[in-house]
Amino acid sequence: MKWVHVSENWPAFFEAIIEKWPEADEAELDEIDGDQRAFITYIAEVTGQDIDETKDEIREWLAGEIPSDIVMDPIHDNHSIALSSKYVGEGEDEYDDDARFGDDGEDGDRE
Repeated sequence: MKWVHVSENWPAFFEAIIEKWPEADEAELDEIDGDQRAFITYIAEVTGQDIDETKDEIREWLAGEIPSDIVMDPIHDNHSIALSSKYVGEGEDEYDDDARFGDDGEDGDRE
């Protein structure tokens, strides 16, 4: 993942950050607001590491995948739908109504 993914979805990453760095505090993370330099400095302070060591650790963390709960966040739906277009047949629109699959009924009834 890239830092832009983290900064654009900053609050959604709090859980993953605290899992990686248990010393981190959610209120402090909120103050950082996705600023990479502030994050590096903060993690160095709470872990007692030097800046270079912290940068390496964050770089390693960023080499991982975006956590699935962030990828599945509804704000990513249109992007995910657009990516799925390669699986949609020619002449079809990936944004078309999918009512024929039975999951668009208001009361949950299948048509």
